Amino acid sequence: MCYDISFTAPIQQVKAVFPDLIFDEEIYVHPESNMHIVGHTFSNHPIIFTNRADLKLYCRLMEWGVIPFYIKDESTFLKQRASMLNARSERILGDEKSYWYKIRNRRCLIPITGIYEHRAIKGWKKKVPYYIQIKNEPLIFLPGLYSVVELPNHSTGEIEKRYTFTIITTIGNQLMQQIHNDGDNADRMPLFLPKELAKQWLQEDLNSVAYKNILHYELPSEQLKYLPVYTIRTSKDRPDGKRKDEFYEWEDLPELSF
Repeated sequence: MCYDISFTAPIQQVKAVFPDLIFDEEIYVHPESNMHIVGHTFSNHPIIFTNRADLKLYCRLMEWGVIPFYIKDESTFLKQRASMLNARSERILGDEKSYWYKIRNRRCLIPITGIYEHRAIKGWKKKVPYYIQIKNEPLIFLPGLYSVVELPNHSTGEIEKRYTFTIITTIGNQLMQQIHNDGDNADRMPLFLPKELAKQWLQEDLNSVAYKNILHYELPSEQLKYLPVYTIRTSKDRPDGKRKDEFYEWEDLPELSF
């Protein structure tokens, strides 16, 4: 699945791709803290979506990890929320009982600079993390779905609208199946899209055929750039003093082939 992302690009780069984008609020990207964003912290992230009131493109902060619109008490949903960080592409149109089907038309894009995924190696105690990007694409737009729920603010007692999102995943291509090769969700990857399809994802008149074609898209392995990096799920600095998203040489690391 996809629980670790990076977003270190200036927010102005998003505006360069979507010139008509309207920002709901002032958004600043913190390169250091955004170098590794962990889904299970349910943190805020700038999300692009089509506003239903005026059909214009907006960008606003939303929390990663969907809270369904029917939830009335957030505390009762905390354990389940971790399962709402990602949405399987197969369920969006193929499972009419799923929540993803209910919000299938609340489409959004998640701007990132890359993702992290872990590879299990036989005989090794630790998994090796990789930093993965699309070649020649400093900015990636992952497709997702968003949800809006009204919940009480425990500090003020007032009812507030909460915007939350999920990242869509699909069956991994040949490269990603070798990297994400362990665990309950092995062989999955985010639904990486070229910019043309990412923009199409937000079109209000997206028909069912185009919708299915996007969900079934597979980015060729050779279009991905992948670097082994040092352990990311630690508060300690790297022993070589480099950034989390920079190459780290693991001794005797078996090569990937595709």
